[in-house]
Amino acid sequence: MNVWLLALIILSIAAVMTMSGRGGGNFYVLTLALTGFTMHEAATTGQFILVLSSLFATVVFGKNKAVSWKLVLYIGMMTFVSAFLGGFLSDIFNDKILKIVFAILISLAALLMLKPLGKEVKAESRFILKIQSNNETYNLNLLLVVPIVLFTGFVSGMVGISGGSFLVPLMVLFVRVPMKIAVGTSTTLVMVTALSGFLGHLSSGHFDVKLAIPLAVAGIIGAIIGTKLTLKTKPQFLKIIFATTSLIAALIMIYGVFIP
Repeated sequence: MNVWLLALIILSIAAVMTMSGRGGGNFYVLTLALTGFTMHEAATTGQFILVLSSLFATVVFGKNKAVSWKLVLYIGMMTFVSAFLGGFLSDIFNDKILKIVFAILISLAALLMLKPLGKEVKAESRFILKIQSNNETYNLNLLLVVPIVLFTGFVSGMVGISGGSFLVPLMVLFVRVPMKIAVGTSTTLVMVTALSGFLGHLSSGHFDVKLAIPLAVAGIIGAIIGTKLTLKTKPQFLKIIFATTSLIAALIMIYGVFIP
């Protein structure tokens, strides 16, 4: 495929996926694999695109106070540790079963995002961690947040994706973070995990820097466009974008299990 046409496709994916806060690394890898890249090259190049596009999106979100840096710190630490353990122990679990379970969980998270928020689950004050960020106070119910983050991070590490599919629902449904800030915060967290993944893939040597750079530039432009659109879009429409892209990702994962 012509590199400029491929760059245009990457730009479009970056714009839409930035609006969802999911990162979209699996979409990049699928696109690159379908256009002739080997899976190793597709994974490395896809992570490279994701790191740079998420980085520039984070800068724009941060300037517009759409990132909760304290949530990045707290959730990021738990996600990093659990994702590392998931990746380290991935060989002892059945890959196909993991992907089916993960696809089901992604679908459930997508559907939950479309429902109106119910009443906040109360917990004893000793299990509530209050976080002040951007002049807002968020209550982290540790009995809910910690197990969910550790489990989803662990499974995300096993199947090799960023985990953005769960970070946004976690923040919106359980921490009551506004949708736009959840998208910005998730994008920042995705950037951190993508960088770790890219460095791991880079060590294998499957990376064509001359081809990756123009595609990354397209991803950066798309991410900036997506960020600008996110800041101007109604939260409910952002939830629809998130749910739609999550369901598509789940179908792609299931397809990959049964039709390698």
